[in-house]
Amino acid sequence: MATTASDKISNLKSAVAGLNQISENEKNGFVNLVSRYLSGEAQHVEWSKIQTPTDEVVVPYDSLAPLPDGSSEVKNLLDKLVVLKLNGGLGTTMGCTGPKSVIEVREGLTFLDLIVIQIENLNNKYGSNVPLLLMNSFNTHDDTQKIVEKYTNSNVEIHTFNQSQYPRLVAEDFLPLPSKGRTDKDGWYPPGHGDVFPSLFNSGKLDALLSKGKEYVFVANSDNLGAIVDLKILNHLIQNKNEYCMEVTPKTLADVKGGTLISYEGRVQLLEIAQVPDEHVNEFKSIEKFKIFNTNNLWVNLKAVKRLVEADALKMEIIPNPKEVDGVKVLQLETAAGAAIRFFDKAIGINVPRSRFLPVKATSDLLLVQSDLYTLQDGFVARNSARANPENPSIELGPEFKKVSNFLSRFKSIPSIIELDSLKVAGDAWFGASVTLKGKVGIVAKPGAKLEIPDGAVIANKEINEPGDL
Repeated sequence: MATTASDKISNLKSAVAGLNQISENEKNGFVNLVSRYLSGEAQHVEWSKIQTPTDEVVVPYDSLAPLPDGSSEVKNLLDKLVVLKLNGGLGTTMGCTGPKSVIEVREGLTFLDLIVIQIENLNNKYGSNVPLLLMNSFNTHDDTQKIVEKYTNSNVEIHTFNQSQYPRLVAEDFLPLPSKGRTDKDGWYPPGHGDVFPSLFNSGKLDALLSKGKEYVFVANSDNLGAIVDLKILNHLIQNKNEYCMEVTPKTLADVKGGTLISYEGRVQLLEIAQVPDEHVNEFKSIEKFKIFNTNNLWVNLKAVKRLVEADALKMEIIPNPKEVDGVKVLQLETAAGAAIRFFDKAIGINVPRSRFLPVKATSDLLLVQSDLYTLQDGFVARNSARANPENPSIELGPEFKKVSNFLSRFKSIPSIIELDSLKVAGDAWFGASVTLKGKVGIVAKPGAKLEIPDGAVIANKEINEPGDL
């Protein structure tokens, strides 16, 4: 006889009750998430009801009011702000151990160094006290605690808290993997960044911030180098009493899968590719109809977070993420912070410049930000004005460059790419110092052969397969 959803839930509750590694809040949060998933309350969007948001809902960045004059007004704004970076991810895809935020980005500085320098500069300049919160996962917590010690003397208060730790579900019978003896880290998962709101509340950090007069939290991924504090955005939200703001930016062909904002039944909401009926997927990817995508830079009113978490009202779409652990099929149920937009009052998007979205997901991104295409000022990675083309070059590096250590050893120095349109590197390629790449360049070593690009080489609009092609 098939087990019903309610049988699954009562079996799950008994199993979860015995998991002593996690708190009561985590147990309840997890059981609620699974119950919602099993009740099948998937958010299907009625395509015909989708409307393109107006400029009132997705505000053009250029229309934001200028900042008030005088540093005391700016200090008043900053004293209402908290910066929160999502720091749960590991650097494994780039071949690094430990939190991704400790990968060196430029001039020996890590993501975390740059974030601290940026906030410290604001605090020093305006005499403000903007704190930095790091939301860690159980994967990054211990390492992060050690790393933040080095900032003890900086002019930034740093607080850390952990997002929830949920057990992976065995797909076959919907029981938690740890209750079947899998008690190491592989039995658990962090349930996506939608968990930021309950975790902020459950950690006690939310009440502490409210008691200090903080009003807004700026949430961003720790690997987005463009996510710096923007006072014009903060000022706009305070003036207009917006409880939630998502920064969106125009799509390019690289972003066609990114979530977009729509107006739906009188509210603004995030539409992700997973919610799109199959027959409309190509339309969703079209840059003409859905012009903007979510950068995951979010500004949220703290009192509103408290109100909604206490009322258990943040029921974001559930993202099922199937995995396999040593041959056992498991399921991770996750939620995304951007999907919370539809529960907040006076929620808006702001259509920001592309410069506020500069994520480093792979070594090809690292090549861009370490090159002369960018400069580093006050902890902020800024685009070099010498580049005429507004778009970044497309860069494709072969598997030999996937790990940061291999990437660094294969470049004696990072090439000049100010005039580059596209680069494809494949095979056993090595770059000398002071190489310049322009236009469309291919560096494709023949199978089994090593291809060395000499110091000082200038390569423009050609493919190099062997030294003789130079």
